[in-house]
Amino acid sequence: MTGLLPAHEQDWYEASARERIAGLLDPGSFVEVLGPEQRAMSPHLAQFDLTGAFDDGLVVGRGLLDGKAVLIAAQEGRFLGGAFGEVHGAKLVGLLRAARDGAKEGGPQSVLLLLDTGGVRLQEANVGELAISEIIRAIVEARIAGIAVIALVGGRSGAFGGGGIVTACCSRIVVSEHARISVSGPEVIETNKGVEEFDSKDRALVWRVTGGRTRRLTGGADRYVKGRVQDFRDAAIALVEKAPPLTIATLQAEQRRLAERLRLYGDAKDAPEIWEKAGLSDPTHMADLTDDQFLALPMPKEADHDAR
Repeated sequence: MTGLLPAHEQDWYEASARERIAGLLDPGSFVEVLGPEQRAMSPHLAQFDLTGAFDDGLVVGRGLLDGKAVLIAAQEGRFLGGAFGEVHGAKLVGLLRAARDGAKEGGPQSVLLLLDTGGVRLQEANVGELAISEIIRAIVEARIAGIAVIALVGGRSGAFGGGGIVTACCSRIVVSEHARISVSGPEVIETNKGVEEFDSKDRALVWRVTGGRTRRLTGGADRYVKGRVQDFRDAAIALVEKAPPLTIATLQAEQRRLAERLRLYGDAKDAPEIWEKAGLSDPTHMADLTDDQFLALPMPKEADHDAR
């Protein structure tokens, strides 16, 4: 465990994937699938002289959340940046399909995805991209079957590339200040558009554009929490009961919300312009607010999670 704090009191950003699971779920309830004894490792990394991990950077299993059965997957951002590879993706797809297939038989009605990823592994690019597409389909199928899929983002690697798309496909999204969510990572944008357009070394810029506060204010996340594991647990408990069914009406409502967001903020060049247009006081100092001050802000109507 990190330090001497109980699992639920640990800092989400600093905790490992297994520590996050231990603090998120009811004590002692987690049962791992494909754990250390199975050693589900990537068959590709050795070709690049890279050391694998026995779980391939993804911990999956089942447990209890406030007494209710859930399935859970946690990416280890400290292993290859939490990147998706063949085995990593297959484990997550299998978990989501198990949720879908068990929905009508009284199985767990929710899946928690603890996302912490830079996207697809370059060493497994083709199979990694295929894994992303299969994960997206599996999330959609699980949601159609009535499963709540909750994304929790607040780790070192954020949720970039395919991980950003996976996050957006979930029923609900929980973020902390450290969360960063984007389809294109900062280095990718800089490489394609130039440093004048986006300086990937400008940490303040990266957080303004992709960070948890901006995602919450623009409706790209449903709940903003402080950084403890307990805060993520509380949000997950609340949101599994409020996840919307995946129907045509849900998709149409989301399309209307996104169209309105584009109308309001489409010409903004940086996050403070968005915050100003949203009517927030002192938009240039949003990053200086404490979590309590940020949580006390009135959210713009287009950020209302009940509209998602």
